[in-house]
Amino acid sequence: MELDKMDENDWKYHGEGNKSLVVCHVQHSRVLRLLKYSAEDSENPQQTTEQAFRQIQNILEYSKNVMSPLLGEKFVHKGEVVKLPLDFVRRLSLKVQQERPESRCDKMMDTWSGCALCLPNLTQSSSRCCSEHRPSLCIEIKPKCGFLPYSRHVTKDVKSKVCRFCMHQHFKLANGKWKRQSRYCPLDLFSGNKQRMYVALKHLIEEPQNNFKIFKGGELIYSCKDDADVCEDLNELVQHLRPYFLHGGGGVINGHQSNKTVLNELIQVIVSALLSSWETGRSGESRKLHLPEGRAICEASLLHRELLRNGNHCLPKDCILAKILQTQMLDSLDIEGLHPLFKRVEQHLQEFPKERSRLQIDGPYNESFLEKVQSCPSEDDGSIEYAVSKVHQYRVAMTAKDCSIMITLAPCSEDNDGLEQDLEIHPTKPRFTYSVSILDLDPKPYENIPHQYKLDSKIVNYYLRSTQAKQDLPAQNLYLGLDREDCTLVFHPV
Repeated sequence: MELDKMDENDWKYHGEGNKSLVVCHVQHSRVLRLLKYSAEDSENPQQTTEQAFRQIQNILEYSKNVMSPLLGEKFVHKGEVVKLPLDFVRRLSLKVQQERPESRCDKMMDTWSGCALCLPNLTQSSSRCCSEHRPSLCIEIKPKCGFLPYSRHVTKDVKSKVCRFCMHQHFKLANGKWKRQSRYCPLDLFSGNKQRMYVALKHLIEEPQNNFKIFKGGELIYSCKDDADVCEDLNELVQHLRPYFLHGGGGVINGHQSNKTVLNELIQVIVSALLSSWETGRSGESRKLHLPEGRAICEASLLHRELLRNGNHCLPKDCILAKILQTQMLDSLDIEGLHPLFKRVEQHLQEFPKERSRLQIDGPYNESFLEKVQSCPSEDDGSIEYAVSKVHQYRVAMTAKDCSIMITLAPCSEDNDGLEQDLEIHPTKPRFTYSVSILDLDPKPYENIPHQYKLDSKIVNYYLRSTQAKQDLPAQNLYLGLDREDCTLVFHPV
């Protein structure tokens, strides 16, 4: 990338989160990730150029030195920090502003530091298998937290029965964040049971919210549209997918496979990619990560109780879901057990402010930081070192709970037999080479822990109130809350 020849017309808007905006190159498989700030801060910057550069460098070092060893280097892509010409950045900001969703325009792109993170564009594939007729597909999934807390510090029994995501849905619906409730449950996706995973992915497709996207040739073709007709969106998605699933089989209607069959094929491919193991034991069978049954089943899941009780709850130990789940489970105390340790750290820093650097509260995110995460004592000895290690573990776990999985699929032609088997999905069905990656691995701010503590209480208390209110409804009104697929009313002539 020649920084002295940067042209804003070579880049286009790709997406954004709460803290950064991403643009992608129109020809090369690269993206630039730029910081965002509130509108008032963009006019009067709160950070110097050096501080902005350090912030992006921290993101890079945290991903490389902390998350990559924990999740697996094969899943985490390394980027580089670049310093862009300011006139290019300002022209780029004006160009992409009209493409941004209105809901995101409360923050502005950083146009004063010129700092950015350059990364590969994972929504595109470099495979030679791709064609203009069938370019690569990329599925982006935010799986969220895949287990129930098991800490003795948990004060509300419901937290050991209903997962955080399912409870949070009620809270978000009430606050107007979403108009429709998602029926997705992360515990089903992380179960390793293909039936449960199928249902979880089906619910993600039906109600994507911010947790599911599909790209075709690098272009976004399916995501959340809160005011859109779900059936119309799904029909449009199937038209995009149909060329990838043209093989013979059931579900053919008028010479075409039904929408349900096409989506079923897509889900099967996604499940295969998520469960693919990169290691095998001496016997040739992959090692398994088993979760105790009580921590793998959410009572809010719509799946039949028998399937949940009798199903197999384990993941290949080296698959991407197992790696993410193991890292999430570094949160062994829950926020309720972590909060007193945070206060211990805060009190220590008030007495000894210079200790902030030694304890690596703000980084640097190097091998020493990772050692603090990995070598934390199992029991609280009352020391500041124990408290800091637990705080670091919690922050790493929160990153894993908010990461994104990118599954890039490249369709293979029928005569392409020179593929490596471990890169291939469904050799007897539509054939794809694939890559699986993990994105959104930023460090979670230390200062956000009190906010997380308060938010947890609000979510749990609202869920308890709302579910109790439904239980108190008269019997004749209960039908109003049933999902359209849960019952059928049949009217007979009198």
